[in-house]
Amino acid sequence: MTLSLEGKKGLVVGIANESSIAYGCAKALKAAGAELAVTYLNEKSRKYVEPLAEELDARLLLPMNVESQEELDAVFQTIEEEWGEIDFLVHSIAWSPLDELHGRVVDSTSEGFARAMDISCHSLIRMAKRAEPLMKNGGSIITMSYYGSEKVVDHYNMMGPIKSALESSVRYLAAELGEKNIRVNSVSPGPMMTRAGSGIDHFDELLNEAASHSPLHRLGTPDEVGNMTAFLVSPMSSAITGGVHYVDAGHHIMA
Repeated sequence: MTLSLEGKKGLVVGIANESSIAYGCAKALKAAGAELAVTYLNEKSRKYVEPLAEELDARLLLPMNVESQEELDAVFQTIEEEWGEIDFLVHSIAWSPLDELHGRVVDSTSEGFARAMDISCHSLIRMAKRAEPLMKNGGSIITMSYYGSEKVVDHYNMMGPIKSALESSVRYLAAELGEKNIRVNSVSPGPMMTRAGSGIDHFDELLNEAASHSPLHRLGTPDEVGNMTAFLVSPMSSAITGGVHYVDAGHHIMA
């Protein structure tokens, strides 16, 4: 069996620029033959996303701030009107207040923590709910996590418990949606030089440590994450659901 996504249609959320993990995913999905819908956060970000969407020959380019129920509804309504159904959803977004991300978990505010959890974790659940009726013949939902979900990583701080909640949500969604042949998985890249990653304090140190300590003595790349994502969308992964799949050059196995 070869990896082909010909005839598959899906939504990729989280492209900010050409360094985004979501863009690496979109490129791999497109290369395998999938048709894409792409979102952008707001008008400020559109100027960065639109040229990439054109390069990907994306069928749809739509605004979506996941904090807006109206924008979420509009995206999935447009997809239903355009395609009638979808085969996959890629959720690659995370956010926290920068000052709280740089602080201790114990010092986080309830407001900051709740908003970070809402954007970074519960948004996956909201999207899965809207995608479920459109995945009429089954489908694949994929989100992005990080090793800091299970081990304490210096300076990852608030995002550690939030990614733990995200991975737990993947398991529960996989259990609930499995009867409809909808598979839900998490991909766990190592640290990568993305806009989101650069907000982590001492991020250069984290990159250097991961590269030197991993068995392959390098970092993973967004393109390699894209390859894993394409595999998890494809029929080649038809019995795989509820898992965390590492694309980090083996860094997670090291003590």
